Amino acid sequence: MKHNSYFDGKVQSLAVAEPEGPTTVGVIEPGAYTFSTASEERMTLIAGTMKVRLPGADWEWFVAGEGFVVAPKASFDVEAKTDVAYICRYR
Repeated sequence: MKHNSYFDGKVQSLAVAEPEGPTTVGVIEPGAYTFSTASEERMTLIAGTMKVRLPGADWEWFVAGEGFVVAPKASFDVEAKTDVAYICRYR
């Protein structure tokens, strides 16, 4: 299991290896963040609400149970007003 910490510890995750690719379970503290992808990322919120701007799209709100996919080699923005928990599958 691998621990990841970003943005001065305001975004943290634990990664597990799966045959299809790594999966992380993480938390995001309130704030605005820009992430870059190396591979496709399939993110699903498991708690909280956050605003997301995917490449070439407008801001959109996501709530627990909803998710989105980000293409490889792209950047996307998120803004959380409260703590958010998520699962991210890298494929």
